[in-house]
Amino acid sequence: MSVQLLQFLDEIKDIIEERMPAHIERLNSPDMLKNSMLYSLKAGGKRIRPALLLATMKSFQKDISQGIDLACAIEMIHTYSLIHDDLPSMDDDDIRRGKPTNHKVFGEAHAILAGDALLTYSFEIVAKMKGVDPAKTLCLIEELARAAGPEGMVGGQVADIEGENQKLTVEGLEYIHHHKTGALLSFAIVAGARLADASEQDIENIRRFSRELGLLFQIKDDILDVEGDQAAIGKPVGSDDGNQKSTYPSLLTLEGAKEKLHLHTLLAKEYLYSVQMNHRLLEELTDYVVNRNH
Repeated sequence: MSVQLLQFLDEIKDIIEERMPAHIERLNSPDMLKNSMLYSLKAGGKRIRPALLLATMKSFQKDISQGIDLACAIEMIHTYSLIHDDLPSMDDDDIRRGKPTNHKVFGEAHAILAGDALLTYSFEIVAKMKGVDPAKTLCLIEELARAAGPEGMVGGQVADIEGENQKLTVEGLEYIHHHKTGALLSFAIVAGARLADASEQDIENIRRFSRELGLLFQIKDDILDVEGDQAAIGKPVGSDDGNQKSTYPSLLTLEGAKEKLHLHTLLAKEYLYSVQMNHRLLEELTDYVVNRNH
């Protein structure tokens, strides 16, 4: 990772981790609810979705300050999905990012409600963005709802549950990942292009890039679940295998998954290079996704 990318990621992480709690603390809500929301928001993480949104804006030479609230909203939706994923009725995980999961600290009912609150409040934040044309705001709300909802993340989660204890095809697995993980990640990049007033052709090409990057993210996660370091990842390795889930290594072998990672990296960069922008930052972020150890 270059010094410039490391500085950029640290800068974005600091901005997001300062702004998100400020949004929560101003709420006129029960303290238990706010504490539960803040617990998961402050649990750490790579903040890769906010970084991708703001990196895209920067790559189009747009001031990133206009995208910070949208970046926070995306991270809140991602955090809500993790809270609900960890519930006993879903993945039944006790540890997330090296800390007890939300329901282990606050109980299942409060964890569910904290997730609900993060999801709904995120749309209020987007609706109130300052300095964004109302028509563009409406477009972003519609695309965010699609990415997070039944045709996106939630639909992918359902397909993931239905795929447990079954040996999926690679196509079936990709459907799950394009929706469960890829949709919100893809939205972050496309939203950055929209906020930067990119052309429709550039938006279409960056959408193709973002879909490949979302897939890369999940292939790498599956590889790390086999050979990653538990301390770095922050949760037990091999959990997917224990939950009887199909993964790229289980379907293709570990070497086959690594070959697929390489092929989709090439395809992602091919789409990226077709966009009229400065490619360096997003190219480095792509390499970061592919080479990360957690």
